[in-house]
Amino acid sequence: MNKKFWISFAWALVALTPSLLAQPGGGGPPPVVTAVPIDGGVTFLLAAGAAYGAKKLYDYRKSQKGEA
Repeated sequence: MNKKFWISFAWALVALTPSLLAQPGGGGPPPVVTAVPIDGGVTFLLAAGAAYGAKKLYDYRKSQKGEA
């Protein structure tokens, strides 16, 4: 039993050695960065949405006061 274990261990060691020695592939050209900053546009859209929502809420509350 002990001999079978060591033979199996030796075969596993031989089989796994190439993957343990693998190196990453050579690098290629650097990736092209096409990121566009959207901070200004998003801030403007959030501000416009908040203003629109505030105006709608104001109009709704004003119409509710007129009914009562």
